[in-house]
This record gives sequence, C-alpha cells and structure tokens, in this order.
Amino acid sequence: GWKLKKLAERPPARTVTMRAASLLLAALVCQAAARYTPDWTSLDSRPLPAWYDEAKVGIFIHWGVFSVPGFGSEWFWWHWKGQEPPDPSCVKFMSENYPPGFSYPEFAPQFHAEFFDPEEWADLFKASGAKYVVLTAKHHEGFTNWGSPNSWNWNSVDTGPHRDLVGDLGDAVRNRSLHYGLYNSLFEWFNPLYLTDKKNGFKTQEFVMQKLLPELYNMVVRYRPELIWSDGDWEAPDTYWHSPEFLAWLYNDSPIKDVIVTNDRWGSGCSCKHGGYYNCEDKYTPGQLPDHKWEKCTSVDTRSWGYRRNMKLSELMDLPTIVKDLVATVALGGNYLLNVGPTPDGMIPALFEERLRGLGAWLQVNGEAIYASKPWRIQLENSTIPVWYTSKGSSVYATLTANPPKPSLQLLEPKTSASTKVTLLGFPVPLPWTPLQPGVGLTILLPNLPFTAAQAWTLRLDGVQ
Repeated sequence: GWKLKKLAERPPARTVTMRAASLLLAALVCQAAARYTPDWTSLDSRPLPAWYDEAKVGIFIHWGVFSVPGFGSEWFWWHWKGQEPPDPSCVKFMSENYPPGFSYPEFAPQFHAEFFDPEEWADLFKASGAKYVVLTAKHHEGFTNWGSPNSWNWNSVDTGPHRDLVGDLGDAVRNRSLHYGLYNSLFEWFNPLYLTDKKNGFKTQEFVMQKLLPELYNMVVRYRPELIWSDGDWEAPDTYWHSPEFLAWLYNDSPIKDVIVTNDRWGSGCSCKHGGYYNCEDKYTPGQLPDHKWEKCTSVDTRSWGYRRNMKLSELMDLPTIVKDLVATVALGGNYLLNVGPTPDGMIPALFEERLRGLGAWLQVNGEAIYASKPWRIQLENSTIPVWYTSKGSSVYATLTANPPKPSLQLLEPKTSASTKVTLLGFPVPLPWTPLQPGVGLTILLPNLPFTAAQAWTLRLDGVQ
C-alpha cells in the first residue's frame, strides 16, 4: 500500500508538476491492472470472455456412480436414502434387485467405463456442432471423475474405471479445438463434514476449508477448465462457500484468469443475480430478451440428466424440438447447453448420438445464423409460422421453425431497400421478393424447401434494417 508522508517544505513548482504526472501514470497503470475484490459489485463487473458468447452451443455430460443404478435420475441416492420419506419406487427397485444391506458406495466398483473412448466422444461432440463441452467433475454424490487428493477412495482413479476421466476427455476435446468446462457441485449430500456444518447452521466451515476449496483449487490448476459450471449452492449463503474469495482468485491469479467463464450458482440467492452468465434455473427460458448473458441447460432425456436404463423414446426430445429450442435460445441472446447421460460402461446411447449428429447436420447448413450472432431488434415474429431473428454484421437471419403452408412467406418486420437480397442457406440462388408496403416488410417466394430432419430453415436478409 501507499504511505503518505508530510513534506517538510514546499517543493518547487516543477517538482510538483513531475510528481503529479508520476501519480497520474501510476493511477493509469493501477487501473490497467485492476484487480477484482471478493465482493459481488467488483466480481460482477468483470467482462465475460468473448469466446463464450460466440460459441452458442455446448454439450453437457452427466456421468458418475449414479449411472450404475441408472434408475430415476442422477438424484437416485438422495431419493433412496436422503429424503424423508424415501421415494418408494427407489426402495422397491433396490429391494427387488440387490441384496439386503447393499449400500450406494457399492455401486462404484461397477462404474467400469470399459468402453469409454474419449476420442470417439470428442469426435461426436465436434460433429454435433458444439463449440464447448462441460463434463461433471463431481456431482452431489461427491464422487470425483478424477483422482482428487481430497476425495480418497471415492474417485474414478481409486475405484471403478481406475482412470482420469476428466483429464482424458479434456485432452481429446481440446485436440478438436473445442472449449472444455467442468461441472462441480459445491455441496455433497452425505459428506460428514458438510452434514456437521449444516447441523451448525453453516456457522462452521470445516467442509469448505478441508474439502471443497482445496479440491476446487487443485482442479483448476491441474485441468485449467475454461468454464466452471457451479451447482449445489442453494442450501447455504455465498459467505459459507467462500465463493467471492474463490472467484476473486479465479479472475485475478489463477492460470485461467483471462479465459475462465463462470455461471451464477455460488450461494443461495445468487442465481440470476451474480456470477458470470446466468442459468437462473434448470431449463430456464425467459419470455423476452434478458439484459444479461444467459444459458439454457436442458437434457435430451426429459426426465433425467444422468443415464436411465428404462428411458423410453417418448421421453426424449426429438430433433425438431431440440433445434427449435436452440434457435429460440440464441435469438433471445442465450447459449444452449444440451445434456446427454452416458452409460456406466462409457457409451453414449445410440439415440443420444443420433440427436447430436442430427443437430450437427442442421448447424452445418444453418450455423452462420447461430455462431457469433447477436439478437436482432426483433426476436420473434409470428406471421403464419414462427420466425426467429438473429443478426451478424450487416446480415439479418430469419429462421423458420415450421414448414410454411404456402410457397410464399411474409415477413412484417424487416425494413427493405432497393439493395435488399434474400438467400436461403444451403440454396444456391437468391430468392425473389416483393415489398409489402414501401420500405417495410416483404413477401418472399420460397423454393421447394429441402428436406431436413430438423424441420427448420434459415433465410439470410442482406440490405435490411
């Protein structure tokens, strides 16, 4: 810190001028190297690294010991042994299929991941059109998918797969120029240290100091994720989790300080208010354009994030639904994080693969309306079918999420000019159009729209406002 000392005598005017210039220079240097302080006013002022908004599309992966029972959801352990009363379907499932006294940790050795091929996974994620991948490093069960020194014998190196899942997938993903993020649950349902702190009304912080923070620091330094997807925050305030202090270190001094992106789940009451981008809640969909960067996380399996052995086709999002969801999310300024739950042996179920490849095929043609786009002045127009708008540079994109009933389409919002040009992405020649009224709106004559399993098509409008 600076120490001021009283001058014995008034210095010459030239000295004063030089000192003023020096102080100004020092102030500018300090400003350029401004550090974030552990409070939300300072932390929330940090600009979001540009790569995240440009990426738009990510893949979420929920994988852990919960994949072994593969029943109900990734919350199986809590529904069976935590909540009161326990979920009767979970109790019945265990009594009919496992011996009396079988405990949840006994599932871990069956988490073999014997077919896990990170290169195949990364190829699939690349083919899906995603630009970033977020893997569960640790879910609420506390099991880490890497050899955490703070999770002895309850991690993927000491038991189960006997390999570093976080590291292996990270290498493969980055080799394909995809950004790599890690999901981390702050709390752990049955960790004795956490339960003691909880019993003490979170006035003690043994769990945070002995387990959570050392593990988080180790994870960041070791794997250098570009995104931390925090969760499990809601039972205690951010002061208990030491979230502001951790984020200040992350933004100021960590090896990823310039690229790291964070979400908003850092303590009860933080969601949709503090942090990097906002998740707000699972499957969050705002009704209008928010004034803060946000992300919609959703799952191909509508009933679970983790793998379910008894999932049915009717419970999965179909490709047109996924694409409509993505288009609406991006038009409203959001990113789209689509989840799949792999099997305990390390396979991504074939139906999930089919959805991801279908999404990638659509993005290959229409991606220029998605990646690095910005919301337009109008996000949605309902003429005869829903039309979602995005923009990039001087181009405006209108994505149709249904097949028009007629061979012509009216767009009411664009302001046209003599230089207006309309193109269907993936179609070789410009489309004919006529103005609806002088300078506003247009009627576009559509060709026979090419078949797409996604049932969505994009028009590029140049020379409009």
